[in-house]
Amino acid sequence: MAEILSGRRWFRTAAAVLTVGVLAACDSGSEASPGVIATSTASSAPKGAPDLGAGEELAHGIDVPWGMTFLPDGDALIAERDSARVLRLKPGSGEAREVYKVPGVVASGEGGLLGLAVSPKFAEDNLVYAYFTAENDNRIARFELDGDGAPEVIFDGIAKATYHNGGRIAFGPDGMLYAGTGDAGEKPRSQDPASPNGKILRLTPDGKPASGDSPVYSLGHRNVQGLAWDSSGRMFATEFGQNELDEVNLIQQGRNYGWPEVEGEGDTDGGRYTNPLVTWATKDASPSGMAISGTTAYVAALRGQRLWTIPLDGEKAGEPKAEFKEKYGRLRTVQIAPDGALWLTTSNTDRGKKLHEGDDRVLRFPAS
Repeated sequence: MAEILSGRRWFRTAAAVLTVGVLAACDSGSEASPGVIATSTASSAPKGAPDLGAGEELAHGIDVPWGMTFLPDGDALIAERDSARVLRLKPGSGEAREVYKVPGVVASGEGGLLGLAVSPKFAEDNLVYAYFTAENDNRIARFELDGDGAPEVIFDGIAKATYHNGGRIAFGPDGMLYAGTGDAGEKPRSQDPASPNGKILRLTPDGKPASGDSPVYSLGHRNVQGLAWDSSGRMFATEFGQNELDEVNLIQQGRNYGWPEVEGEGDTDGGRYTNPLVTWATKDASPSGMAISGTTAYVAALRGQRLWTIPLDGEKAGEPKAEFKEKYGRLRTVQIAPDGALWLTTSNTDRGKKLHEGDDRVLRFPAS
């Protein structure tokens, strides 16, 4: 097994020199715009929008589904937060079967087996990446899907807590691994460049900083829950607010998104902080997973119990529209499948309150 890379080690070596100004000067991977991540190939995603009126249930009886990602053949991998199981779901099969169980997961509160991501070179390396809560921290590991070996930890030292563990991971169009983390209940961490918490991290597939000495891509976040890119390589993220406003942000390298000094809009420090594109009252959202198809962003809302659709126009966002209000209950993860269909998971079994028949479920809405 390769050497385990410690997130703490990277931050120790970078802490003495890392500042917001240094972050902003790092290579963003794009010469066109600081908000655009360069792509090596054009997007091949289907153009048809998902038909939200033609939903079907693919599977039910899943225990707190959290992360979801797709294999090249169109099958989905789904993480059960509390059981640490990875399930494989083939469209039309009606059955989500266990294909791996991540060892070392310590599920408590919002922690457990969280985000999943498939290697961009899966056909060659058969690797799946997982963000999970362990005994002493949150960490990122990778494992061979069809193997029986222990996972390889590639990044650790992300502080854990009952709440605000972050957990979403995704490979960007540049082939780098992005991870959204939470402040783990300690607000100052979000503004501390020497902490991996309250950040969006950018890593190589081996877990090293993708540019410069620090893995920090952006800072000033409270609890990042969704990551998505549009067809031009612009990166967007969802974030839980505290008492007032939840957010969707356009993420640019080196930018500071304000937490805990600012919740929602409030550029109070001479332009130091970047305001969000979209805000909601917390009762209407708790925005979790995010996906983009064409010029529309889809945001799954937990407390709001709805799917928000947001029209995008470059770096601008239009008025959000609510779909499925209270129809399916709490919504955790939304993803666009390789065939253009929108997949959605419910998250009603994590709170033990109002359950719907069959909870928790995976739903599919075909591309039109």
